[in-house]
Amino acid sequence: MQRIINFVLRYRNAFLYAFFAFIALVMTIRSHSYHQSKFFNSSRWVSGSIYGAGSDVSSYFNLQEENKRLVEENQQLRKMLFNAQYDSIEPLDSTLAIYQVLNARLIKNSFTSPRNYVLIDKGEKDGVQQDMGVITTDGILGIVENVSNNFATVQSVLNTKSNINAKIKGTEYFGSLIWDTKDYKVVQLIDIPRLVPLVVGDTIVTGGMSSIFPENVPIGIIKKYDLNASKSFYDIDVELFSDMANIKNVYLIENKDKEEIEELESRTIE
Repeated sequence: MQRIINFVLRYRNAFLYAFFAFIALVMTIRSHSYHQSKFFNSSRWVSGSIYGAGSDVSSYFNLQEENKRLVEENQQLRKMLFNAQYDSIEPLDSTLAIYQVLNARLIKNSFTSPRNYVLIDKGEKDGVQQDMGVITTDGILGIVENVSNNFATVQSVLNTKSNINAKIKGTEYFGSLIWDTKDYKVVQLIDIPRLVPLVVGDTIVTGGMSSIFPENVPIGIIKKYDLNASKSFYDIDVELFSDMANIKNVYLIENKDKEEIEELESRTIE
């Protein structure tokens, strides 16, 4: 207590000056409309800045929840898009829908080895099955290879074992999408016949000739192509839409008719 008293006595002149300055300021503001206007505008600016900062902090902590909501909304929109070709499917959550869509997050990603795989945070208990197609917000990622109760591994398109049916958008010219391991941003489209007119920048999409991916899922654009005189098919480099080094959220596609289609094809081959 004595320290406080000594402090006040030591700086009594400063405190006295501050007190009279405050009184003078109040009297000036109250007696002049111009000063009143400036004071209240300044106070509103200060309070607005404080509330704005508080709102920014609150928004930051709500980002994760907002991102989750957007991912789920995107999941439903993609389900609607994939099933749009079936006129009889009207309700978005109808059990009659051919394609179902799940969302997941990457917890491990590789893109520099010849055989790249991705680990996601969903498994059998979430409805993930082997051979489900996996896409990003921009394009394809790969195909589910192994599944445990809580996790799954995805064979990336950046894998020498990967072979995905693809076509030039707006045409019915199909080929196979493979990877030559040279560049993680570029894959190769083969088996496109030389009679097909190509243009650098043409869009490549899934062909829909397999039971894994729906038709017309974006893949990338033609970066360059070459036609060897001795060959009947193009060698095409496709620049991927998906940034394979920077992926967080993915969507898994289930074709509910896949098992029936594969069983029928197996019987036909036999």
